[in-house]
Amino acid sequence: MRLPFAIVSVCLWTCVLMSVTAPTCAQSSEMVRKEPLMKRHAEGTFDVKTTPLAADDATAGTPISRYSLEKQYHGDLDASARGEMLGAGDPSTGSAGYVAIEVVTGTLQGHHGSFALQHNGSMDQGKFLLEVTVVPGSGTAGLTGINGTMTIKNAAGKHSYTLDYTLASAAQ
Repeated sequence: MRLPFAIVSVCLWTCVLMSVTAPTCAQSSEMVRKEPLMKRHAEGTFDVKTTPLAADDATAGTPISRYSLEKQYHGDLDASARGEMLGAGDPSTGSAGYVAIEVVTGTLQGHHGSFALQHNGSMDQGKFLLEVTVVPGSGTAGLTGINGTMTIKNAAGKHSYTLDYTLASAAQ
């Protein structure tokens, strides 16, 4: 028995389209996450030491200031951090900005490893805006897959933090 040409054409095109658009087994397993990432919250205090650095080739002759950062985190994050900060403006007038990167190494709620934090801060006529995010892909060891944001507070010279994060390796 012969099938009409129209039916054969529809069947062939359907098979072709499905093979082009259907995900492979590897792709479909990547699309389905076994468990949703659990949001976590950590908090504590930290000590910070900033030290002025000499201008380098990029900042010489500009109003950009460079500083080294050394931090010690306490509380849910028991870690040390080192990094560098660039700043410009005049904080004494209430207008300035800074960017920084620091690498944090230690233990976060039982998970040991390291990750990087990226800072973007400004103040305009005394109004502060500060964003601190975990650099995507920067987590190592037990902190591989960490993502999140940090809030920093400075009350009477005492620094504190809250870190809201997800941790892919902890979801397993």
